[in-house]
Amino acid sequence: MASTQDYLEFVLDLLSEVPEVTHRKMMGEYILYSGDVIFGGIYDDRFLLKDVPATRKAFATEQIPYDGAKPMLLVDSEDPVRIAQAIKAMFPQLPKPKVKKPRETK
Repeated sequence: MASTQDYLEFVLDLLSEVPEVTHRKMMGEYILYSGDVIFGGIYDDRFLLKDVPATRKAFATEQIPYDGAKPMLLVDSEDPVRIAQAIKAMFPQLPKPKVKKPRETK
C-alpha cells in the first residue's frame, strides 16, 4: 500500500519546527530530508525515523518500513516541538551524505 498525499501533508505539518524539510517520492512512499540529510520517511502511512540513540530516547517502537529494510522508529506523537527536538538531536548521529564525484568526459 502506498502512502497518501494527505498523510504526507499531515507529517509535513508536524515537521514545521524542523529546518529545511524536503521530501522525495520513491515507489509510492516518501523519503524525508533536512537539507541533504535523510532522517526518516513515510511508509504505508507510517511516519518513521532512522534508528539512532537520540531518536530511540524519544520513540521506542520499531517498525520495518518494507521487506529487507533496517528497522526504523515509529513517531507516536503529534507534538511538533517534541518531534523537532528528537530530529535535531539525531543529526550528529546520522551519516553525512556521500559526495558525488563529477563524471569524467571523454
